[in-house]
Amino acid sequence: MRSTRMTAVVAGVVMMAGLTACNGSKSDDAGGSGGGSGSGQSPLQVALASLKTAAQQTDGKKSAEVDGTLKNATSTQSMKGAMDWSQGMRMNLDIKQSAGMMAGRPTKAVYTSDAMYMNMGTPVGGKSWIKYDYDALAKKMGPAGALIKDQMNNNNPTRAMELLIASGKVKAAGKEDVRGVQATHYTGTLSISELTRMQSKNVSETDMKALEQQLKTSGAGQESIDLWIGPDNLLVKKREQLVGGKVPYDSTVFYSHYGTKVTDQTPSAGDTVDFDKVGKP
Repeated sequence: MRSTRMTAVVAGVVMMAGLTACNGSKSDDAGGSGGGSGSGQSPLQVALASLKTAAQQTDGKKSAEVDGTLKNATSTQSMKGAMDWSQGMRMNLDIKQSAGMMAGRPTKAVYTSDAMYMNMGTPVGGKSWIKYDYDALAKKMGPAGALIKDQMNNNNPTRAMELLIASGKVKAAGKEDVRGVQATHYTGTLSISELTRMQSKNVSETDMKALEQQLKTSGAGQESIDLWIGPDNLLVKKREQLVGGKVPYDSTVFYSHYGTKVTDQTPSAGDTVDFDKVGKP
């Protein structure tokens, strides 16, 4: 069904945007941006300090171009576009699916502070765009919808860094080439319980508990987070995987051209149809 496919796309974009489930708090133990073996700091303290600096630098850029893939058991989504987090989240993406009814067909997505819009290339009820209002999604999808609503309004690419900082579970894994950039690789693994305990304050305790149970029931295990930070302290690559469970999920995103201008491509109201009205007479 069209609605089911779009729900999958929503989940993919949450990962694409770097919208990891965390509360955005910064560890007081992270310290400043300096440090090293000669400063008397432990490897963990050095990693935390470096990530804190990277989070601050990345957040300050307010926009970037993104290019990534999301793989699951049945298909691969590729997404490319630009995002702006200066005032909430605004994002324009071109999406392609490798399998299913949408295989090979380009899909356009526009994300605003209160809704997402999908253009699947064929009119729906005479309209070009399907609108997914975040409030409506929250009601339709339960705890997962509430999380999506919160994160699409309050997140940016720094959230994966903030999660590792807050958890204190991170280590440096050396230098690697990322599309011609020598970047420092940081890695950490968190349980589903830890992820759900680090939700935004705007997600209720009831929804957090329900989401944790929902994830466990679906067979989710742990989430591994890998981040690559360039020499200018900007995030250049992020990979998130669900591991040790029954649900294969692998998201990789590359970030570039920080500070790029992201135009407002919100469709006109006259060219949109609400997702809950699709297929209804």
